[in-house]
Amino acid sequence: MKHFLLTWLGTAIALLITSQIVSGFIIKTLTAALVAAIIIGLVNAVIRPILGFLAFPITLITFGLFTFVINAVTLWIASAITPGSGFEIQGFIPAFLGSIVLSVVSSLINYILRVGD
Repeated sequence: MKHFLLTWLGTAIALLITSQIVSGFIIKTLTAALVAAIIIGLVNAVIRPILGFLAFPITLITFGLFTFVINAVTLWIASAITPGSGFEIQGFIPAFLGSIVLSVVSSLINYILRVGD
């Protein structure tokens, strides 16, 4: 349970940091970040595997780089699912850049949280 809560909090903090770096990637409050982290987790669990399966040929051709596009689409879907919640992505480019920044920031935060374990 502790691991889940730390991961959830780490993702929410990563979303807040990403919103400060990427223009068009908007997280208004910590509560919005916590809700967004849950929604992103659900979208990654349900929709991302389907997108990954359907996009496998192009992902193979691009040597895995199309995965960045899939990540951007899943973030964009998550923001579309939660209108008015304080989590908004204004277009594909902010979703694309946000997915890259979010991956890096999340990795750093999760590494810091794991060092304490």
